[in-house]
Amino acid sequence: MSETLSFIRNMIVDPRRVGAIAPSGRALAELITSEVEPRHAPVLEIGPGTGVFTRALLARGLQQSDLILVEFGAEFAAALRRAFPGATVLHADASRMRRRAPFDALPRCGAAVSGLPILSMGSRRQMRIMEGAFALMRPGAAFYQFTYGPVCPIPRAILQRLGLKAERIAGTLMNLPPASVYRIRKAQPH
Repeated sequence: MSETLSFIRNMIVDPRRVGAIAPSGRALAELITSEVEPRHAPVLEIGPGTGVFTRALLARGLQQSDLILVEFGAEFAAALRRAFPGATVLHADASRMRRRAPFDALPRCGAAVSGLPILSMGSRRQMRIMEGAFALMRPGAAFYQFTYGPVCPIPRAILQRLGLKAERIAGTLMNLPPASVYRIRKAQPH
């Protein structure tokens, strides 16, 4: 209940940053983390908010020490530190991940899970987030992004410019609103 209140308070203060009408549900959390395994550790989670995806990652066998959580909201970051004391929690802007402290000292990740309201962001910010995430990931690693829209939330122009390929892995009607999850990877050379 306190997570829901925190979510609502943050949504009222800055609706564009939160970008949803309700916290992500368990069905979406299970879907977006369904391909992530302990062998992918460490795992980068961008915009963990109340920690619903974080708990799903832990349920998949990852340890708190396997998680790097990047959260822009101060209240959410503080709550994440209390809830997941073994995780690396960075109170930071995800659009500044590319080659900047403290990100430059992080180990390379085997997967990234994004809870960011990417559709409410401009294309320049989306580009910086994707560049930064892929700079922190190992070759072959996948970036998982959800959307409430009918297509991949990362525009085709950004995907092409960064040499990325997006694939819808599934959707869930058991989320408010219903959502789809996309796996985004570096495109393989032909």
